[in-house]
Amino acid sequence: MGRIGLGGKAPLPRWARWCTALGALLMLVSGGVLISAEALLARYEGAVGSADLFGDGQPKEPKSDIKGPLNLLLVGIDPRASNPNTPPLADSILILHVTESLDQAYLFSLPRDWIVDIPAFKTANFAGGSDRINSAMAYGSQVPGQEKPDPARGFELLAKTVSQATGIARFDAGAIINFTGFQKIVDAMGGVTMYVDTDVRSEHREPNGRHRQLNPAGEGYIGPQAEYKKGTRHLKGWQALDYVRQRKTLPDGDYGRQRHQQQFVKAMVNQAFSRDVVTNPFKLDAVLRAAGQSVIFNGRGHTVAEYGFALRNIRASSIVMMRLPGQSVYDGRDYQGERLEPVAQEFFGAIRGNTVEAFVVGHPELINREK
Repeated sequence: MGRIGLGGKAPLPRWARWCTALGALLMLVSGGVLISAEALLARYEGAVGSADLFGDGQPKEPKSDIKGPLNLLLVGIDPRASNPNTPPLADSILILHVTESLDQAYLFSLPRDWIVDIPAFKTANFAGGSDRINSAMAYGSQVPGQEKPDPARGFELLAKTVSQATGIARFDAGAIINFTGFQKIVDAMGGVTMYVDTDVRSEHREPNGRHRQLNPAGEGYIGPQAEYKKGTRHLKGWQALDYVRQRKTLPDGDYGRQRHQQQFVKAMVNQAFSRDVVTNPFKLDAVLRAAGQSVIFNGRGHTVAEYGFALRNIRASSIVMMRLPGQSVYDGRDYQGERLEPVAQEFFGAIRGNTVEAFVVGHPELINREK
């Protein structure tokens, strides 16, 4: 099948703001359980949106307790304020695999440009075809007879596409993260402390946080650039988001950006478990309110709080960040997308067989090290 093109460029930012949301989501479900504040938890439960993300209805009662192993599909989208009728692309696709013991997790990213077969989807009158995996969300979100796209339906097709491409037959929960306004989450937490593993110059921001001006003579931007020096840094919301957006100055490009995103997620989880957050009801409430505006969650009958209780033993130190190696595909000089190396399929097989821990022991080179 030939590649299907949507045309146009996706807006920025993409990866960075999603990472904030994932870190916040993991933090929030844990924090809500830790403080045991019934009123605050109810406030959060009411704020988080819900939708039928998997196309199997919204069960009123779960069939059983949450048991491992678990696979959670976490997707970030960046709705276009200038045109709300533009179908959303999946700007970030992450999977959190939790082991049977529910105290160890493996976090990995799927390249948004991974070329895969997207299955047919009658709900959106989509016939199927070969394209970059992030396009599945856009195709699935188109609702016949109406202009406005439906991200929940887009998620459904994306989940089917990811299942087909990885062999992971079922996701136990899923979340859509709307990037708009999520800088507020980082700032509500008082910023985030993380290790910057290489010197990075910002393509998008000036040192004072203002957006750089577009280059009137061509592509790119002009003006002074924010810089992030190697070492342990405490970053404000705009700085953290800007840092994990950068890719053009990294030797491994977008794969390096994925590594920084994962490091950021762990840093957010670590910050969330600090006493400064979990014992401060005012700060926690501010974070809950900000996150509630941008998260759509589906736990297949289980609530966010129930997942928080099930995953209560997971800490930043128990999340292993995985790197799936790949390479770019070209048609002449024209970039087509990415393909994953065979070891990635071996990793997916280990997830299906619940043997990830043994697989990682034999493939330590796939771990994204923090330092």
